[in-house]
Amino acid sequence: MSAQKLPFFVYGTLRPGEPNHDLFLRGRTRSEEPGRLNGAVLYEGPGYPYAVEEHGGVVYGEVVTALPEAYGELLVALDRLEEYAPGDPRNFYERVEREVVLDGDGRAVPAWVYVAAPSVAVGLRARGKVIGSGDWSAV
Repeated sequence: MSAQKLPFFVYGTLRPGEPNHDLFLRGRTRSEEPGRLNGAVLYEGPGYPYAVEEHGGVVYGEVVTALPEAYGELLVALDRLEEYAPGDPRNFYERVEREVVLDGDGRAVPAWVYVAAPSVAVGLRARGKVIGSGDWSAV
């Protein structure tokens, strides 16, 4: 796991215009840029989506860079929102470092991404509904 202060790739309720954006990100970000995560598929969840790592898929969202002075607080808040605790088998999401492609210039940048935990991903693959566009805001 990286010790760097990586940006976050958000694809659901943290995107601009969605309810958790203002609650968690307003005033704490330096930049928000459209981007995409290759190698993942988006599934509908109960009011929010799950990204599941699968070859050939793509998920659209924003790459959010936190203000340096807000980074630590924001990381804790987002981990809490996503109910993520390192190593906890009850996690619904895992926070992983992945390459995300910025729409503006096509650069690939490392970012934190909350993806479905392995046990959740198994259930989604078996019974979940795929968001074919890879864009939750277009649903």
